[in-house]
Amino acid sequence: MPFSKIRAIAFDLDGTLIDSVPALAQAAGAALEDLGRPSCTVEAARGWIGNGAEMLMRRALSGNVEPDPALSSDLLANALERFHFHYGAHLDQGSPLYPGVAETLAALKARGYRLALITNKPARYLPDLMATCGLAAHFELMLGGDSLARRKPDPMPLEHVLAQFGLAAEQMVMVGDSRNDIEAAKAAGCTSIGLTYGYNYGQPIAALGPNQTLDHFEHLLALLPARQETESV
Repeated sequence: MPFSKIRAIAFDLDGTLIDSVPALAQAAGAALEDLGRPSCTVEAARGWIGNGAEMLMRRALSGNVEPDPALSSDLLANALERFHFHYGAHLDQGSPLYPGVAETLAALKARGYRLALITNKPARYLPDLMATCGLAAHFELMLGGDSLARRKPDPMPLEHVLAQFGLAAEQMVMVGDSRNDIEAAKAAGCTSIGLTYGYNYGQPIAALGPNQTLDHFEHLLALLPARQETESV
């Protein structure tokens, strides 16, 4: 059973804990309009999320999940500045929790698991966003996409959490909704759980080979029972 040794759980944010599509789509669309371009739909933005703000705006400017390699660096910089302006001004809107998230995180922490957040979202947004969502108190460590030199799908963020927690790779599971999460977990040697309801560029999360796939967040409780104080480290 791959979950029997688990002592810590790392969670993705967008598409895993919160449905951030409405807020991100609004900010991306407003940024495009500021530059004299047509806005984007929520459904289009849903396929562009998961690789950080810069990639989101590269895709938005290109109107495609595959960015235009000829995009001007000045245009991208202006688009990012406008995106951050609009997104930062509306952090308290458009990012609802998925069903069961708050209750499940509280239960897992009460069961003795150490919880970390590993997202590709810029770190500057995390304190206010997590406080607004009411989730900040659950996490011992939170990493944004620019907290370290590399981001998911690179294993560096997971390896950083393991080092901070003093754990081996087999003692942590990564929970996320996209290939970035599953590939990062595999590269770090960690177990992974893929959630089917998030954003994965139209590809079924099960196709990436996570150790387990779940349709509902609260089903984590069936996989991760209360840890015993007597279990070996």
